[in-house]
Amino acid sequence: MTKQISFEFFPPQTLEGMEKLRKTWEALENLNPTYFSVTFGAGGSTRDRTLETVLQIQRAGLSAAPHLSCIGATRESLRSMLKDYKGAGVSRIVALRGDLPSGFVAPGEFRHASELVQFIRHETGDFFHLAVAGYPEVHPESRSNRDDIEKFVRKVEAGADSVITQYFYNVDAYIQFVDQVRSRGVHIPVIPGIMPIANFEKIVRFSDACGAELPRWMRKRFDDFENDAESAKEYGLDLVSDLCRRLLESGAPGLHFYTLNQSPLVAEICHRIGVA
Repeated sequence: MTKQISFEFFPPQTLEGMEKLRKTWEALENLNPTYFSVTFGAGGSTRDRTLETVLQIQRAGLSAAPHLSCIGATRESLRSMLKDYKGAGVSRIVALRGDLPSGFVAPGEFRHASELVQFIRHETGDFFHLAVAGYPEVHPESRSNRDDIEKFVRKVEAGADSVITQYFYNVDAYIQFVDQVRSRGVHIPVIPGIMPIANFEKIVRFSDACGAELPRWMRKRFDDFENDAESAKEYGLDLVSDLCRRLLESGAPGLHFYTLNQSPLVAEICHRIGVA
């Protein structure tokens, strides 16, 4: 069975940034990804830039999947975006609850991703392939693992087609998450999100903010490379490549890479694990 790979970008703020991103997706295009996804800022703060980035990728003859979040959005604004994407030939959407930007207090007309999925299905039927988020190590705002799984199942029942997980570095967390949702009747693909390690200090900050677990042994191992950036980079490549191999061997249907708009590390990992 062929394993699908996909790559995630964030929308650039400048023309120079867009040109750099173009070179990134041209490099990754050679790896034959199923699609490229483009993130959506808190409260819809990057709406226009997300749309423009998606259109640029589509014009290059590639498949793009915009993220669409419902926090801070209205039905009319979402209806307008769905019309734009449908008109542009976009066939995939990553449907998320999203976060409120700092200082923003109005949640909009939706509070949960399940409501967004239900709305998109009501408006567009089965036109879009809808991916939703999953959290193998439990969403940081969930009261418990059971609460998290309940919310997740509601998103799937609302009409999701696939799942992209938050990144993690513990294979067992993914396997347990899949077992749990399968026991609840969820049989759509659960695709692991993969975060390459270019700078471990940045990964620590990301992880502390989003609730991804960094095992103590991993933190201690990177401490050994405090003054050796090249060895740290190589160790990070080895660690994430091994993670990807183990995930695919455990039955993961593919991999979704959080690229941070960079191609070298993800391209190297893909070559190492043989999915390029």
